Amino acid sequence: MGFFAVWGLHFVRGCGIFLLFDDDFMESGLSKVRFLFMMGANFMAKQQNSGGAVKTVEALARPVVEGMGLRLWDVRFEKEGPDWFLRILIDRDEPLDTDTCEAFSRAIDPILDEAAPIDQSYYLEVGSPGLGRRLTRPEHYEALKGQKCAAHLIRPDEAGRRDIEGILQGLDADGNATLVNGEETYTFPVKMAGYVKLYDDENLFD
Repeated sequence: MGFFAVWGLHFVRGCGIFLLFDDDFMESGLSKVRFLFMMGANFMAKQQNSGGAVKTVEALARPVVEGMGLRLWDVRFEKEGPDWFLRILIDRDEPLDTDTCEAFSRAIDPILDEAAPIDQSYYLEVGSPGLGRRLTRPEHYEALKGQKCAAHLIRPDEAGRRDIEGILQGLDADGNATLVNGEETYTFPVKMAGYVKLYDDENLFD
């Protein structure tokens, strides 16, 4: 899926609230797409290492997420153009709505402001992993075991393939994922894949 078209309104200098819809929404008019609630602000912090910052944010966010009856899917700290984005992806069994994302954003904002885990300005983004969600953690492979997934390899395999799909069998202790497609079983190191994602968006525009 593509990235986002932004709808929003700045209400304070350096701070804003935005609703972000996947740009496939603009093309198709479909309502079953990923959305994000984004609260932008110039947060300042104490910790420069992004990996350590992400772990700190995860530890801060998890009890808030679980206290709201949600699941924490992922935390990412990513650069786009000149800006940095702290992305907290939350999930639940039923579809998320913007009110839930906004409620979590308002709950986590003062906690992040107090802990200041990132040593630079950034935008806070809260949203659903949505369709085609990426598997980036071992627990993702366990949660999506038995579902159809797709992987894009960094380099072609011996058969010249870079894109594979099949039913996810899980992730072993050595970091190898296994997909089964019919009678074919394909095992690969996830570190050799550009991404592994849930393949629930293949018929989005059919």
